Amino acid sequence: MIADSTIAIMGLGLMGGSLARAVAGRGARVVAYDRNADHVEQAMRDGIVSAALGRDLGGLEEADVVVLALPVDATCLAMPLLARRATKARLLMDLASTKRSVVACAEAAGVGERFVGAHPLAGSHRSGWGAARASLFESARVFLCPTPSTAPAALRMAEQLWHHLHARTEAMSAEVHDVEMAWCSHLPHIVASALARTLHEAGLPRSALGSGGRDMTRLAGSSTAMWTAIATDNASAITEALTSFEARLRELKEAVASRDATRIRSMLETGREWFAETSAQAEGADAAG
Repeated sequence: MIADSTIAIMGLGLMGGSLARAVAGRGARVVAYDRNADHVEQAMRDGIVSAALGRDLGGLEEADVVVLALPVDATCLAMPLLARRATKARLLMDLASTKRSVVACAEAAGVGERFVGAHPLAGSHRSGWGAARASLFESARVFLCPTPSTAPAALRMAEQLWHHLHARTEAMSAEVHDVEMAWCSHLPHIVASALARTLHEAGLPRSALGSGGRDMTRLAGSSTAMWTAIATDNASAITEALTSFEARLRELKEAVASRDATRIRSMLETGREWFAETSAQAEGADAAG
């Protein structure tokens, strides 16, 4: 379904740029828009993007598939314009990390029947066209969140597109997705940022850290615009996850302050057991995939 299709991509950062590279490499004609015109120009020089879309998204009428690769707030703002311009497209999709608001915006804009929310569980702390790579989605989990009115044909088309990119799809409701991501994705990013701020206030550069510390703080280098939008959009679920983490951190702080070795060991052992058990599960899932 990719070959000979015209795929329009709004946003040529890590996610949108990687998708553009991947589908162009499989024969699609890619047209694109990015608020940073340099990204589009570079993508055209690289032979990935065939034509640039205007700020009013003129030219979107010819696209068979339209993908919004924007922060969640910008995705919702673009939806009415998408509804007016993307008259031919059989599939409209986004790549934002939260889904409830996006699905609701698609329904409100009248494009729910053709819309499927997508969230590839792949990425990097790097951003921009220069960070994009065609292999980003290979073997990645991609969550697909249809609207209440998504047509079966649109959902099948979304599944086929991601399967052509060698990704594994999993359909779920937008509500379930956002709660799960608050724990599995959003909490680790926010904790990494808080750790980075703590080290900054202590006057410690990242170069002073060991490999473990650098691993833990890598996520702090992610796009602040994207993560501000995620945190505000999924605030209730993230707050619940942060509250639980705060309680665990307080318990550990109290144990360390009182030099309670038995309690400290018990807490550390719980974390170690979780790591061992779930690492084995993850390895099994990777082998099965």
